[in-house]
Amino acid sequence: MKVEQRLKEMGIELPLAEVGENYYGTKYGKMKPHYISGNLLFLSGQTAGLNAQGEARYPGRVGRSIDVEQAREAAKLTAINCIAAIKNAIGDLDRVVGIARVLNFVACDIDFTEPHLVSSAMSDLLVDAFGETIGIAPRATIGVTSLADDYCFETWVTVEFS
Repeated sequence: MKVEQRLKEMGIELPLAEVGENYYGTKYGKMKPHYISGNLLFLSGQTAGLNAQGEARYPGRVGRSIDVEQAREAAKLTAINCIAAIKNAIGDLDRVVGIARVLNFVACDIDFTEPHLVSSAMSDLLVDAFGETIGIAPRATIGVTSLADDYCFETWVTVEFS
């Protein structure tokens, strides 16, 4: 089954990925949304994005100001934003051969020791979208004290495509 058809059946509509002068990442310094080298796509850091008021969705630290379920929602939204960024970069999601690497950052309280529970929500959505062969990736999750704009979750994804 085609990836976009699978997403549609899951009730997921991809947001428009911002590019060029509209790319939100430039708010944080000089960067571009992605880089392609051969058949590898390197995405810039992705988050759950902004709400209608222009504020970070799900701000805070897991185990302090937000709970694991809220952070998992942020991770799911981040996965959707990653998929949109992949589509923007390579045009067709069915060109994805594999998710080569995922590095997740979870802003959390110093006593919170299960950031993997948060990042698993992102991994699960990638598997649902791309299937197990493509969607299961090598992954690391790092608990951090803060992220830009108080996001609770950020990821860095590398994709192989044909």
